[in-house]
Amino acid sequence: MWEERYSTPDYVFGKDPAQFLTEHMHLLHAGQTALCVADGEGRNSVFLAQQGLQVTALEYAPSAIAKAQDLAKAAGVSIDIQEADVLRHHWADQYDAVLGIFIQFAGPEEREQLFTGMKRSVRPGGLMLLHGYTPEQIAYGTGGPPHAENMYTTGQLATDFDGWDILENRAYERDVQEGRGHSGHSALIDFVARKPAR
Repeated sequence: MWEERYSTPDYVFGKDPAQFLTEHMHLLHAGQTALCVADGEGRNSVFLAQQGLQVTALEYAPSAIAKAQDLAKAAGVSIDIQEADVLRHHWADQYDAVLGIFIQFAGPEEREQLFTGMKRSVRPGGLMLLHGYTPEQIAYGTGGPPHAENMYTTGQLATDFDGWDILENRAYERDVQEGRGHSGHSALIDFVARKPAR
């Protein structure tokens, strides 16, 4: 499915970074390490590399990886793009920031498994940044899967990251124009949490 989605001449979600990422760059800085989970065609990892971060990106679809490599080359930056099934990834390394932007392909059981791995990859004192849709998005149909159980709620994320220092956990609505994949009025959620230092 993913290979079919990305095997197009255009960038499904555009070449510009997610608005969420640009609005949260004040939390990140040059020299830090970042992991972009299920990064698709590279728009977010390339942007982070342009800001001076050392970026690793995980992506399953070879066609998306090829587009990400082309985007990085055009931007004059280097990113470590790894072909990986994030539901079977080993999560061995740790990063200053782990980012999951519109990664709601996983239902509740798979999401628990995915979040467990992502948490492991955040170094002590590092950040987890998540951005996605709330269940209200189903009614809009402007992006994301058609499964309410895949979406995030503020209560669910607070529970999932119990014990972390939650810096932001906010649901809201606004117009999104990020390629043809995310286009129109959307029900969104931003979540940022810091992993306990010990």
